[in-house]
Amino acid sequence: MKPGERRNEILQTLAAMLEEPQAEKTTTANLARRLGLSEAALYRHFASKAQMFEGLIAFIEETLFTRINRILDEKADGVSQAESVLALLLGFSEKNPGMTRVLIGDALVHESERLQARINQLHDRLEATLRQSLRLAAGSGALPASVNASAYANVLLCFVIGRWHQFAKSGFKRPPLADWETQWAVLRP
Repeated sequence: MKPGERRNEILQTLAAMLEEPQAEKTTTANLARRLGLSEAALYRHFASKAQMFEGLIAFIEETLFTRINRILDEKADGVSQAESVLALLLGFSEKNPGMTRVLIGDALVHESERLQARINQLHDRLEATLRQSLRLAAGSGALPASVNASAYANVLLCFVIGRWHQFAKSGFKRPPLADWETQWAVLRP
């Protein structure tokens, strides 16, 4: 394998393990067994299991914010930006069930507290992005100038996190994008 390929294979296998609703416990021993490696081989690529989860979180951040920045560049209207960002967040979850368990912190239970702190920071960045779009919308007259962009952004993010939870807790049977158009009509300013 080329340098970095084994590392990516480990992260992809970990993500696949997280996609199984009734999965076995996510341990390095189970991960190594699935890969046909020894645990020692895993530790040649990652210093700890926490570092593996950090790799997944880095993938999530890079993927989401690359796409979000593209949305912000392409759409001048703040309401359209917010709608597209929400649809992106829900669609990413639907396509990446294992990552959804990371996004809601479910996969991070009994792991290092800094991992949950990093997810909380990611949520804060997403909320700040939504707040920025809503302020843009208020500044352009698409929303009333009196709108509380912070509170509104929080409601939108809470909606997304709630849909992520439903998806994960249903064993990935309730897709986050189900009824999206109808729901956006309710959430839309």
